[in-house]
Amino acid sequence: MHGLRRRRRDLVVLTSLATAVLAASTASTAAAKPRPAHPLQRQVEAIHDSGAVGVHAEVTSPGARDSAYAGTAAMNTRRPMPRDGRFRIGSATKTFTATVVLQLVGEGRMSLEDTVEQWLPGVVRGNGNNGSQITVRQLLQHTSGIPDVRPEISALNSADGYRAERFRTYTPEELVGLAMRQKSSPGAGWSYSNTNYILAAMIIPKVTGRSWAREVKDRIIRPLELRDTSTPGVFPFILGPHAHGYAAFGTDTDIDVTKLNSSMAVGSGSIISTAHDLNQFYAALLGGRLLAPAQLDEMTTTMPALPELGMRYGLGLAEIPLPCGGSYFGHRGELLGYVTWGGATRDGARTAVVYATSDGGQDTQQAMIKLVGQELCRTRS
Repeated sequence: MHGLRRRRRDLVVLTSLATAVLAASTASTAAAKPRPAHPLQRQVEAIHDSGAVGVHAEVTSPGARDSAYAGTAAMNTRRPMPRDGRFRIGSATKTFTATVVLQLVGEGRMSLEDTVEQWLPGVVRGNGNNGSQITVRQLLQHTSGIPDVRPEISALNSADGYRAERFRTYTPEELVGLAMRQKSSPGAGWSYSNTNYILAAMIIPKVTGRSWAREVKDRIIRPLELRDTSTPGVFPFILGPHAHGYAAFGTDTDIDVTKLNSSMAVGSGSIISTAHDLNQFYAALLGGRLLAPAQLDEMTTTMPALPELGMRYGLGLAEIPLPCGGSYFGHRGELLGYVTWGGATRDGARTAVVYATSDGGQDTQQAMIKLVGQELCRTRS
């Protein structure tokens, strides 16, 4: 099932098939011709056709907000995708964490050159891991060489593991301890690791005396009035309107993975939000409303990360090439059954976010990247 909304300050334009049918039934002249599908709608349908159960995208530009939907809210049903549905944003959480850290840097309460050992004595050690040789900057940029804890989390790796441990609560200290079982790779360049952001989330309360979740709420969620964004902690349910998430774990069978205690992703992937709230966040961040110019410059100063995609990485924010030239800043996110791509132009004036309820296979990923790039190019004109 598909739907499209287009909002412009004081104007609402309906473009769904139902509207066309209604117009035809009430017209006294010839039947109305069906309108061609909106470009955003076509791209959302392409993502759905790649294997996603449900898809929602929202694009904003000055004075405009476009939304498109495809698929269903649950497999084997006709339930439409919820309007402004909530979902787990996965690693897009990292941009929130990096923003809080950079705010603290701007307030002079910590430095990007502080070592992990300085704030978390004895936490990072063993198997070549040494917190005294790793800086906060390296955590945020994924150049620390610290191993990723994800392979150690059973709920993320198999259907049996999910069923057995979906309600398990992890502490940040426990997660870092699991990662320390693996050997460090210092000096290896850019290497993505969720453990980096778990450590960043552990440093925040050492600096402020308040939890990572509290700081994210007070510094980002409340000031921006992100009413559908939350840090669920150990709570395993998504409250409010939402589509179900599905994962295949490398098999041919999707299972419902909507229920999840996301404590294994504190700081790195646990936030719940909506496409609309994420667009507001990216617009505020790139528009300079959350960070002072010096800290925003630090965040958006990037290094090569994934050359095959032309992607670079800053501090909790990726720089991704646009098909029309130039680049945008954003982040991919995935956490069991929900995949998202999104970001904003350099000035934050135009944003695009899309999420899908699936494992996010290669075709789905490529279609999502294409949508964000083309929509940001289209709305620049």
